Amino acid sequence: MIQRMIEIGEGYSDLYELFEIATSQKDRVKHLLKFTSENNGTKCCSFAVILNPTSIGEFQPIYYCREGITLKEEKITKREELCEELATTLNKEIITLQIRHSSSFHENDLFHQYIIGILRLNHLIPPMK
Repeated sequence: MIQRMIEIGEGYSDLYELFEIATSQKDRVKHLLKFTSENNGTKCCSFAVILNPTSIGEFQPIYYCREGITLKEEKITKREELCEELATTLNKEIITLQIRHSSSFHENDLFHQYIIGILRLNHLIPPMK
């Protein structure tokens, strides 16, 4: 099985494309994720959608918007509310995971391998075959 992280953008207007992918393929949505991290004292999050593998080729995409949403201590942001609405629409829970910020990796590929490892360890995606 091939599992690949596919970055859509940094979570501003790109988040709407992530929602469109999830709603147009709602029968394939396996998990909705919220990755939280911190960089220079600023807390942010990434939202991701894990789809079930394709029937031919066993390709499992993990679409995400990287760290474009700043988290506020005192209130939930509008983008977080939209993600909650998506979860309700799809009858899914949002799984929150605390991760290292992507800036602590020299390459995006290393960051992607790190995330895939975390997802496997938490049994959110199947192990390598």
